[in-house]
Amino acid sequence: MKAQKVILATLASAAIGAALGILFAPNKGTKTRKKISKKGNEYVEGFEEKFNEFLDDAAKKFETIKKEAATFTENKINKVEEKVEEVVDKATKK
Repeated sequence: MKAQKVILATLASAAIGAALGILFAPNKGTKTRKKISKKGNEYVEGFEEKFNEFLDDAAKKFETIKKEAATFTENKINKVEEKVEEVVDKATKK
């Protein structure tokens, strides 16, 4: 959810910035277009950076959860095996 908000905010900021740049531009059209293009590229680079950070964070969290799940599963399997051994021991002693 947080990443979606960042993406939406970035896109909205880019659109608003471009619109305001066109409306309040005191320069010639060609100069204004160059400025808009430059700003657009800056927004794209910022978006790419944020998106890559998001992907890195997601990958790290996934690896952490994967390790925790493996440890949890391993612990539960060991407990089940211990209980099975207890039951077998009790059954063979009778």
